[in-house]
Amino acid sequence: MTKKLLILLFFLGSFFMQAQTLAWRTNMTDAIAISNEERKPMLILFTASGVSENLQNEIFKTPDFAVWSRDNVILVKLDLSDATASDGDKEQNIRLKNAFGVQDLPEVCYAIASIRKNKTTFSALGKIAYKPGGAKAWIAESNNILHPSE
Repeated sequence: MTKKLLILLFFLGSFFMQAQTLAWRTNMTDAIAISNEERKPMLILFTASGVSENLQNEIFKTPDFAVWSRDNVILVKLDLSDATASDGDKEQNIRLKNAFGVQDLPEVCYAIASIRKNKTTFSALGKIAYKPGGAKAWIAESNNILHPSE
């Protein structure tokens, strides 16, 4: 009996640890390459220091989101307050924020991108901000954005 309980605790612990090890990309060029290679849209999180942590705590740190994101999107985090980012990255992040019409932080934009002749073209799929209701409701709304005909 004790052995079965220990095995169960081990598997549950492993499952919950997955939620903490999300692979957030911070370099847009790398994210685009991975997105195109895996044929998945990008989930681009626009954030900054001092913004509400509700989206992080109630959505992104859940096992449901970890499983969903692994199967459906490439995670990209663009921290607009990152002092260690290069001037080029800071400028790029501000241009992307403005291009996607992001006004309140944090906010998530879904997009795909292509690069042709050294020119990057983004196709916005939709935006979503934090809303109370938990990860399952947030994921359902995200699925509506990513798969509108289903």
